Amino acid sequence: MDAVIGTPAETAGVAPGDRGVAAAAVEALPPECPLAMPEQSLWDAATAPPGKTAPRFLALRRFLVFGATAALTGLGAYEMYEVLKVAGLTVAEGVLLALFVLLFAWIAFSLVSTLIGFVAVLAGPDHTLGIDPDAPLPALSARTAVLLPTYNEDPHRVMARLEAIRESLVETGQGDAFDFFVLSDTTDPNVWILEEAVHRDLVARTGATNVFYRHRADNTARKAGNISEWTTRFGGAYAHMLVLDADSLMTGDTIVRMAAAMERHPSVGLIQTFPVIIDGTTPFARIQQFAGRVYGPLIARGIAWWHGSDSNYWGHNAIIRVAAFAGQAGLPLLPGPKPFGGHILSHDFVEAALMRRGGWGVHMAPGLSGSYEECPPSLTDYAVRDRRWCQGNLQHLGVLPARGLHWLSRLHLLTGIGSYITSPLWLLFLLLGILLSLQAQFIKPEYFPSGFSLFPRWPSVQDPIRAAWVFAGTMGMLILPKILGWITVVARRSERRGCGGVVRSFLGVIFETIVTSLIAPIMMLLQSRSVGEILLGRDAGWNAQQRKAGEAQLAVLARGYGSHVLLGVLLGAAAWAVSAPLLLWMTPVVVGLVLAIPTVAFTASERIGAALRRMGLLLIPEESTPPPILSRVHEIEAAAYGPPAGGDGLLMLRDDPDLLDAHCAMLPAKKPRKRGEVDLPLVVGLAKIDDAESVADASGLLSPSEKLAVLRDHRAVARLMALPADARTTPLADETRTLRPN
Repeated sequence: MDAVIGTPAETAGVAPGDRGVAAAAVEALPPECPLAMPEQSLWDAATAPPGKTAPRFLALRRFLVFGATAALTGLGAYEMYEVLKVAGLTVAEGVLLALFVLLFAWIAFSLVSTLIGFVAVLAGPDHTLGIDPDAPLPALSARTAVLLPTYNEDPHRVMARLEAIRESLVETGQGDAFDFFVLSDTTDPNVWILEEAVHRDLVARTGATNVFYRHRADNTARKAGNISEWTTRFGGAYAHMLVLDADSLMTGDTIVRMAAAMERHPSVGLIQTFPVIIDGTTPFARIQQFAGRVYGPLIARGIAWWHGSDSNYWGHNAIIRVAAFAGQAGLPLLPGPKPFGGHILSHDFVEAALMRRGGWGVHMAPGLSGSYEECPPSLTDYAVRDRRWCQGNLQHLGVLPARGLHWLSRLHLLTGIGSYITSPLWLLFLLLGILLSLQAQFIKPEYFPSGFSLFPRWPSVQDPIRAAWVFAGTMGMLILPKILGWITVVARRSERRGCGGVVRSFLGVIFETIVTSLIAPIMMLLQSRSVGEILLGRDAGWNAQQRKAGEAQLAVLARGYGSHVLLGVLLGAAAWAVSAPLLLWMTPVVVGLVLAIPTVAFTASERIGAALRRMGLLLIPEESTPPPILSRVHEIEAAAYGPPAGGDGLLMLRDDPDLLDAHCAMLPAKKPRKRGEVDLPLVVGLAKIDDAESVADASGLLSPSEKLAVLRDHRAVARLMALPADARTTPLADETRTLRPN
C-alpha cells in the first residue's frame, strides 16, 4: 500500500477521534490466498466424462422430451401445410411454413417441459442430489464464501440483504463456515463512498468480522471479471462460493443444505436454485412474480428432470465449487470487435458449459425454497436489461462451435440465442402473412405470365377453416401451461391461500394472460430492434439496473413506443383492407401495439400495483405470508443505517475522519506506470483541486471520472482533504498545505 504522510484525517488538520470503528473497517479484506484461473481455449479441449450424479434413465428422459416435441411439431407442420397447399405451395408460402414450424417447435418444446414438470410436481417433492428440505440440517466441514457483486446499486439495499443473509446463516448455528464479500465495481464516486460507509456501519453494529468489502478500480469484463478477480486473489481459501446478485436473497437453511450437498458430491461443480421473484410493487413486476411463482415451478421441475447433471447456470443464487470454476471457467476473449467480440457478456451459460466440459456436474435444484430475487419495475427498465442480455446471448454464436462442449451445453446456448431470434422471426411471420393476404386480395393473378410455361401459376389460396383450428391449437398450447400451474397451486392448501384462494388466483391468471398478451407484441418489436442493432454493430454497454419504480412521463413514452403504435395502426389497416375476419385474427397483435403507450404507463404505476394487491390479485405466498428473512430485510432498510443516499462522497469523507481513514486504508497499492503514461483524469483533478477554495468547491469542479481518479489516489485524497470544508472555514495551516506541490 502506498505510503501516506500522516493519516488523511491528520493531514486535513482534524484531530483523530475514537479509532475503534475505523479499525474495524480498515480490515476490509482477509489475507489473500491466490488461486490460478487460466484462460480456457474454446478450440483445443475434449469433453471429460461426467461424474456419477446423473439421474437414472437420463437418455430415456431426453428421448421422451425430444420425441414428444418432434411429434407435436410434425403435427403442427402438417396442419399448416394443409392450410397453405390448397392451390399449390408458392415460394412465399413455403417461407411462411418454415417460419411457422420454427416458432411452433419453440412453443412445443416449452409445453413438453411444462407437462413433465406438472407430473413431477404432482408426484412429490424434488430431492435433487439427496437434498431434503425437511431433513435435519447437515453439519458442514468446508468453508464457503458468499459473493455479492454490486455495480452502482443503492448500498443500503445491498447491505440490508447481505446482513439478513448473514443473520439467517448465524441462526442455523453454522455461520462460522461462511465469509461474506461485497465485490464493488461501482463507478459512481458518491455511491462508492456510501458503500464504504454502510459497510463500515454494518461491521460496527453487528461485530461481523467476516463481512469484507473490496472496490475494484478497473471493472474489466464486468461481473465475470469481478468474480474471477476474487477467485484469483482469495479463492484458494474456500471450497465453495455462493454467487448472488445485488437483489438476491437466500435463507441460511437453503445455503447450508446446498453447501452440504457440494461436500457429499465431490464431482458436482455447480448447483443452481430456482429464485422466486419478490417485492414487486408495479403491475409489471407483480405480473412477473405471479407468473414466476405459479407457472415457473413446472418449467423448472420439467427441465431439471431431463437436464440431469448437464444443466445450466443463471449467474446468481447458485453455489459453485471454487476449484471447478478456477480450473475450467476462465473466459477467453471472443475474436473481433464488439458487439460480437470482446468480453463475454452472458458469462453464466458459458461458464456452466466449460465446467461441464471439464467433467463437473451442473445441477438445478428446483425443490429448494428460500431463494429470491427482484424484477425491474417497468417494461422500459426490463428492456434496458434485456438489450444487454440479447447481445450476450447472440455472442454465443461464437461459442457454439467450441470443441468439446457437451451437446446439451450447446443446446443451452442455442436456447438463449433462440429466445431473442424468435422475436424477429415472429415479426417476419406476421408481415409475410399480411403481404400474402394483400396479394391475394388486390393483385390480379397472371395464370400464364410472359415467357414459356407448361403449367399455369395459381394465385395464393389458404384453407380458412383449417387455419382457424391451427390458430386455436397454438393458443391452447400457450395457455395450457398457465392452467396447469394454477391447478398445482390450488391443489395445495398453503399455496392456494397464499395466492388469494381459488377464485382470486384464477382471476390473477386471467389478468396476467391479458396483460402479457398486450406486452408480447411490444417485446417482439423491442427485441427485434435489439437484434437488428447488434447485427449492425451497436454495443449495448453496461448500465446500472433500475430497482425502484418511477413515474413514466408521457413524452418519454411517446418517443420510446410511438413506432409501436404506428406499426399497429398500419397492420390493422392492412388487415381490414383484406377482410374483417383477418383483422379479428390480428387483434391480439394490433391491439397490443396500438395500446403500447398506455400499457407501458399502466404496468409501471405503483399506485395501480398497490390497488391490485388490495384487491387480492396477483398475490403470491411470499407476499401473503412473508418469510422471516424478507421481513428482516424490510426492517433493516427502514432503519436506513449509515449516511443517507444521495450525498456527496467527498463531503462524506471530509465530515467523517474515521470513514476517511478507512477509505485510504482500503486503497490498493498504486501500480507502477510506464514512463510517459499519464492518468489524465487524475492530473486534471489535481489541477482543479489546486484551484478550489474548499472541499465543497472542489466537488463542484471535479467531473465524476476525475472524482474517481482522485479517490483512488492516496496523495490526491490527502491534497483534497487539506482544503477547508467550505469557503467560510478558516484555511488550514501552511505546514499542512505544503503537501500540495506548486
